[in-house]
Amino acid sequence: PRGADDATGLAESVWGVLEQSFVYRVVLELDDLVMMRSAIIGQLVLLSKRVHSHGGLLRLCGVSDSNRGILRMCRLESALPFFDNRGDAVMGYRPKQPR
Repeated sequence: PRGADDATGLAESVWGVLEQSFVYRVVLELDDLVMMRSAIIGQLVLLSKRVHSHGGLLRLCGVSDSNRGILRMCRLESALPFFDNRGDAVMGYRPKQPR
């Protein structure tokens, strides 16, 4: 079994589930992800591109403060939007963020 930090095949696994159900809107809960490493970021970007190519959307929630910083540093907030909780991610609600 893969741990929370193992990115091997993440995009392909999630994509397989989406394709089987013909649903291209997904919220990934990342509460257990300790550190967002480049392999995981790469898988999330790949998944995001596939989802968007089918008119869908990918949103993240449960992203720790340090991982939010990593996404900001990589300038991926728009490609991998993150929300405070699952409800906000589903509804697309984001409070105004400081500049």
